[in-house]
Amino acid sequence: SGGALVSEGFIIDNNRLNVENEEAFERDPVNLIRLFWLADRRNLAIHPDATRLATRSLRLIGHNLRTDPEANKLFLEIITSKNAPEVVLRRMNEAGVLGRFIPDFGRIVAMMQFNMYHHYTVDEHLIRSVGVLTEIEAGQLGSEHPLANQIFPSIRNRRALYVAVFLHDIAKGRPEDHSEAGAVIARKLGPRFGLTAAETETVAWLVEHHLLMSNTAQSRDLSDPATIKSFAEVVQTMERLKLLLVLTIADIKAVGPGTWTGWKGQLLRNLYHETEVILGGGAVDLARSERVRLAQEHLRSELPDWSDEEFEAFASRHTPGYWLKTDETRRAKQARLLREAEKGGRTVTTAYETNQFRGVTELTILSPDHPRLLAIVTGACAAAGGNIVDAQIFTTTDGMALDTIVLSRAFDRDEDELRRAERVAKAIERALKGEVKIADLVDGKRPAKERSKAFHVPPEVNIDNSLSSRQTVIEISGLDRPGLLYDLTTALGKLNLNIASAHIVTFGEKAVDVFYVTDLTGTKITHAGRQATITRTLLEVFKAEETEPLHRRSA
Repeated sequence: SGGALVSEGFIIDNNRLNVENEEAFERDPVNLIRLFWLADRRNLAIHPDATRLATRSLRLIGHNLRTDPEANKLFLEIITSKNAPEVVLRRMNEAGVLGRFIPDFGRIVAMMQFNMYHHYTVDEHLIRSVGVLTEIEAGQLGSEHPLANQIFPSIRNRRALYVAVFLHDIAKGRPEDHSEAGAVIARKLGPRFGLTAAETETVAWLVEHHLLMSNTAQSRDLSDPATIKSFAEVVQTMERLKLLLVLTIADIKAVGPGTWTGWKGQLLRNLYHETEVILGGGAVDLARSERVRLAQEHLRSELPDWSDEEFEAFASRHTPGYWLKTDETRRAKQARLLREAEKGGRTVTTAYETNQFRGVTELTILSPDHPRLLAIVTGACAAAGGNIVDAQIFTTTDGMALDTIVLSRAFDRDEDELRRAERVAKAIERALKGEVKIADLVDGKRPAKERSKAFHVPPEVNIDNSLSSRQTVIEISGLDRPGLLYDLTTALGKLNLNIASAHIVTFGEKAVDVFYVTDLTGTKITHAGRQATITRTLLEVFKAEETEPLHRRSA
């Protein structure tokens, strides 16, 4: 076969990279890696004959090639390439070379993930993650993740980041925890790839903690200082915070279309900035009372048409928690909402707005507080087909509840979305006024049994008193279903628990619902017997679903 020689053993054949002859790999097995390295360097497609020969030559990839410094140097240059590492890694994987050269990767090739959250096999997910990382570094899609694009140029451990993204799920499918087992594999592969000891340690740390930031952002109260403190204690440095943010985004986006939402981005940015305050020297952390005073001053300036008396009366209705947890724009809107309601003599009122950037719709509910309030709200949302992604709950000093419920958008067009929000808001108002029975509405929405049988998600309840200084944190995970949140909040109400905040995450068919609660006296739940009752009652919520006879469901 003719063609221009590009490198020892390789030619350009009709604009494609080909081997010079059948002996190319026998003569020098490093060529099995060099083929892909050259394709990336020269931006060339690989000739099918070369790919076929590589696949027929896989027996040449053994201990000698895997430990060959030159082969590993070329491979590291492929992973960290600024061209298109995703494309080249996929070609290597399809030829069977990637799994033979890195046997740990070979174990996850074509490994299915049996759930509704993951769209791809593990190997494909890892290769896609590298592709997303390349996009972030190139400054693309900045509207989706502005912070990651902004901080990327200041990242010092670029090589370690690319290797960590490539390896983060390498231990999926093993009996042990895949993050911990993955860190062990990373420590073994780092030196082989030619990384320094410090780089290897960074890769291992990132693989071990690759779920920490997304779990913290989505299921913890980010306005609770204890959340930020414990996260910062694990992260320790600004460099690691940056690396973890970028890895988290690459991981979520590579799960499949639609898994990255503006709402997740917002939560990750909040966690990043709160942690930056601590890691950046801590002096910025003003005393709580000072932060409350500043928040009130800011709001006062936003309401020029209010008299001082009016504002004083309003400010005194809110607890310090309210001033510390809500964002500025929300505060001003809620102040006007409360004032309108009061003028109109309404005790129950709702407002809603939609946010395109974050991909969510916010409902605000004002009502006299009572223990079943959140159950009624979650029930009305379930009945109206609203999928809740977060909730912020406040009680004023004069016994009113001010709750913000965040729903994921159902429609692209704002007018359709606002119509739906109005439907949900009306359902909530009617339920709070006692005009409809929520239990009946929710029952009408429950699915027939067969659908949920496909997946088995063993329910789990964890009760933790170390995650927050003021509240007990109850984390509940199990099979998601319409009305689950309503059933859980109803059960918490019957247990006489006061819900201070709720954080809701779903991974396909698995729901993780986290509630920050206190006893009705405002204290943590520390009594072992009481904790056992709570656990038992919440697990029953999932059991009832499994054993209920079908005829109940015909509604």
